[in-house]
Amino acid sequence: MTGRKADVPFPDPAARSKAGRAARRAVPFEAHAELPAAADRPDPVELLTAQAATRVPELVPIRYGRMLVSPFTFFRGAAAVMAADLARTPVSGLNCQLCGDAHLSNFGAFASPERRLVFDINDFDETYPGPWEWDVKRLAASLAVAARGNGFRRKERAAVVAGAVSRYRQAMSRFAEQRELEVWYARADLDEIDVLVGDQVSKAKRKKFAQAQAKARTRDSMQAFRKMTAVVDGRRRIVADPPLIVPIEDLLPDKDRAELEQWIRQVLDGYADTLSPDRRHLLGAFRFVDLARKVVGVGSVGTRCWMVLLSGRDADDPLLLQVKEAPPSVLAAHAPSKEAEALSEGQRVVTGQRLMQAVSDIFLGWQTVEGLDGQVRDFYVRQLRDWKGSAVVEAMDPEGMQAYAGLCGWTLARAHARTGDRIAIAGYLDGGAGFDQALVEFAERYADLNEQDYKALVAAGSTGRIAVHSGV
Repeated sequence: MTGRKADVPFPDPAARSKAGRAARRAVPFEAHAELPAAADRPDPVELLTAQAATRVPELVPIRYGRMLVSPFTFFRGAAAVMAADLARTPVSGLNCQLCGDAHLSNFGAFASPERRLVFDINDFDETYPGPWEWDVKRLAASLAVAARGNGFRRKERAAVVAGAVSRYRQAMSRFAEQRELEVWYARADLDEIDVLVGDQVSKAKRKKFAQAQAKARTRDSMQAFRKMTAVVDGRRRIVADPPLIVPIEDLLPDKDRAELEQWIRQVLDGYADTLSPDRRHLLGAFRFVDLARKVVGVGSVGTRCWMVLLSGRDADDPLLLQVKEAPPSVLAAHAPSKEAEALSEGQRVVTGQRLMQAVSDIFLGWQTVEGLDGQVRDFYVRQLRDWKGSAVVEAMDPEGMQAYAGLCGWTLARAHARTGDRIAIAGYLDGGAGFDQALVEFAERYADLNEQDYKALVAAGSTGRIAVHSGV
């Protein structure tokens, strides 16, 4: 989806590095500290309410309620706002596959097919080809916003942001020297995390990190099965937790429920065709049991999302799948790509994830289907939970956040190195810490802007311009 072969017309490393250095002369490091002019910015509240037009109306107030918890939760939900801002900033002209929403909470741990715990980007709803700087700036700004929320001083915030950006820059330089297969096989295996974290954190912090790994291993499908289901009248059912989880029997009357069950079976049948033959065979060993509507995330609240319970050899052999609507990426309007536009939105998400992640969910696939309301929508499907773990941002101290930021920076560089011209990007960045400092300045400025936008959404809620449902 990145058109990489066209981006690298001649595979001479020296020429590619030279192209990167030429791009740096055209767009020097200091240019990346710039924000778009205030007069050029669209109204952030209008951008957010425009997204609500295609979402489930009764769920949209929950989205606003979650965004209004803090400037950081606002930032998490405001990917569309930042995408519009990034489109008005200077870029080097070097593209790759982007996450599109690379804030620090969209990195985390999950299980590889080999049942090892790995660290990677874990949200690809906004993935799209575009300038590599956009992902790095989204990550840097998220760190500044989160660090402010934790009460860090300016110097501590600068160290956190510089930690992520410098690790990205250094990792890209190393990936530029590696063979193609070395880059493709690189991954952050958490059993060997000291290689990436090194001596940045104390022994106590490493022990705490090990405990977090152990906890992540307990957050598997069986844990979700025990927590989210129960036996009702002799049958296994998804437990209601409204408005976040609403079983189909509570959502619709009998006739409509039967139609929706048939619809989800059709979705799963069509989705199975996007899996490899071995995984399609494995999926065929499971049968449909129950269905519920699920509210997920912050920015995604209001998109249609279904939780599907399947069972294998018996009732204690579950598979929980998430069928999630895939609207257009927030980047699509700002970085048009004919290759990406040729894909359905669900295929776009899955393709981007497979390109950027070191390992992906074995049940990851997509489907386009007409809903019961006659509207055709795109979805992607994955396991609901498989050794999932993420850092508690609000509990991080400066040392811990700096180490975590570095891990995110390395991971993002590895994803970009797989899909873009890593040698040209490394050539662009081959100038010391000037880029790091420019991103520190950008992140602080954007954190200021984010606080202004957060206050604008607070005001919109206070005046009734938007409806807000808090506390869920």
